[in-house]
Amino acid sequence: MIRPIVHDPAALSVPADLATPADTQVLTDLLDTLAAHTDNCVGMAANMIGVNKQIIVVQLGPFAIAMINPKIIDHHGTYETKEGCLSLPGERPTSRYHQITVKYKDQHFKPQQQRFNDFTAQIIQHELDHCAGKLI
Repeated sequence: MIRPIVHDPAALSVPADLATPADTQVLTDLLDTLAAHTDNCVGMAANMIGVNKQIIVVQLGPFAIAMINPKIIDHHGTYETKEGCLSLPGERPTSRYHQITVKYKDQHFKPQQQRFNDFTAQIIQHELDHCAGKLI
């Protein structure tokens, strides 16, 4: 189900709770909502649709992947950039890592670990900031 996007900075500033298998519907809603916004959005966190859980989705070309309870376990190289957000107007400066290794659970709650680079790493870091309640 496509959900409305949250624009309230106070709601977006609350750190998210760990997700459990009971949150499976959130995954579906998040993927549906991302698909409805592909013209101007490449990633979403669950708090952007009003659910305060550590779940993110990232558009990787024609496919979107879900990450449950993601955590960066390694990183390399930093750069400065500007980012926009579907929940907030305008762009803001931020610092990002060029390469990250993320430990997470997939949509079936199976443990995964994967390395991501450059723009994909940037998207994941932005969404992880959402999970931490950090607005850029």
